[in-house]
Amino acid sequence: MAEKLTGAARTAALGDLSGWSELPGRDAIAKSFKFADFNAAFAFMTRVALKAEAMDHHPEWLNVYNKVDIVLATHDAGGLSALDVEMAKFIDAIA
Repeated sequence: MAEKLTGAARTAALGDLSGWSELPGRDAIAKSFKFADFNAAFAFMTRVALKAEAMDHHPEWLNVYNKVDIVLATHDAGGLSALDVEMAKFIDAIA
């Protein structure tokens, strides 16, 4: 089971991410992505889904046409964990 990030480890992990914001009232991070069209957004989501299955760590997301909003948190850990940071870095790399 993943452990919740706290203190200096949390600060360092979040410092490595660009454009991700902490959600008020929730121990999670979020980011919005915009693509050229629905096909590009769906292709992006498919790549994320394949990584999520491989990690057994799934994002919360919403897709409307060319926009994808993603929230990352580790429910078993009760908040943000290293799994979320790893997923965020992967997402940024393919966006």
